[in-house]
Amino acid sequence: MHKEDQKYQAYIAILKEELVPAMGCTEPIALAYGAALARDLLGEMPSKVDIQVSGSIIKNVKSVIVPNTGHLKGIKAAIAAGLVAGDATQKLECIAHASQKEQEIAALLETLPMTIHHIENGHVFEIIIRCEKDNHYSLVHICDDHTNVIRKEKDHQVLFTKESAKQAQKTDRSLLDMESIYDFINTVEIDEIAEVLERQIAYNTAIAEEGLTHDYGANIGKVLMSQADDLVTKAKAYAAAGSDARMNGCELPVVINSGSGNQGLTCSLPVLVYAKAYRVSHERLLRALALSNLVAIHEKTGIGTLSAYCGAVTAGAGAGAGIAYLLEGDYKTITHTIVNSLAIVSGMICDGAKASCAAKIASSVDAAILGYEMYKQGQQFKGGDGIVVKGIEKTLDHVGRLGREGMKETNNEIIAMMIDEE
Repeated sequence: MHKEDQKYQAYIAILKEELVPAMGCTEPIALAYGAALARDLLGEMPSKVDIQVSGSIIKNVKSVIVPNTGHLKGIKAAIAAGLVAGDATQKLECIAHASQKEQEIAALLETLPMTIHHIENGHVFEIIIRCEKDNHYSLVHICDDHTNVIRKEKDHQVLFTKESAKQAQKTDRSLLDMESIYDFINTVEIDEIAEVLERQIAYNTAIAEEGLTHDYGANIGKVLMSQADDLVTKAKAYAAAGSDARMNGCELPVVINSGSGNQGLTCSLPVLVYAKAYRVSHERLLRALALSNLVAIHEKTGIGTLSAYCGAVTAGAGAGAGIAYLLEGDYKTITHTIVNSLAIVSGMICDGAKASCAAKIASSVDAAILGYEMYKQGQQFKGGDGIVVKGIEKTLDHVGRLGREGMKETNNEIIAMMIDEE
């Protein structure tokens, strides 16, 4: 693939757009970001806040700890953190320095009237925050993506609007396909993608080591490491440990993939573990990471931002592709690794961000490595085996359809269960 090719430049742009830092689970951070924007628009701390959110936001915020808040959970905690300490210019790192204001956040959470409304306007990802003080109000509307602001209002004056929530200025993801991705990662000038991947290596390794060293959630990474010290276990443990820490209040940032820190961890850490074990060159590692990330983005594009389909599954398949590439696997090996992996764990549900995400990550990485080992030994799942059909792109289309359409009612039932608990 030549530098002048449309896809060459698009794939570089996609990596730069997707692989960005975020602190904590991205849905609570999106709420904090929206709250910080609304406070700035109002020009003062509100005396009342009204929050409207789609069901998938309720699902993904309910059980996860908001970092730098003293282990607070939930929508109101995320809003309070954004109001007290949010720096909207930092977007998904907007509460990176909130730890100094933990007491103020807790106090505001106790005293500020906040109402939460479940809305379904045809958008899986939707947040509307209205802040009021005296006779003034501000409103921020985020839709379809974590930082995609589509409307700002103050005192009945529209300050900013987009005609459609789909107008987020992102590179066309429909340009992604497996043959072109494989061509790109073999031909790209490595300096053009090195910076974004080096940041992913540094950030995600740091939080994985934090998770393996300290006590977070169910400590899935530690549990795995206590069972064995083989390479497969270590690959699963590092990815799980990063999620252990991230889901349970760790203040370290993660470089995300497809809007998710857990998916960013799953794409990268198993590949890093294998690269170190096999002592591959740093350049080959970077190419493998580019492959893993682009595969995960390609898979997730068909599913959508949030779904009842667990994103660790697609990210795990990406990691399997990256590991296959590291170990000199050709295009057929890589694509069969992906298909095998997806055939094993595509039924895994997403029931929100929480401690058990780490275990789901471990299962997805295990399936990816098994999928690779299967093909190495001449074994594979073939067209007609369940959702698997002949051809990688057709199988990915089926996975996208399953996550986007087939699991809609599953998502609704999960959300209903969570709302019933309140």
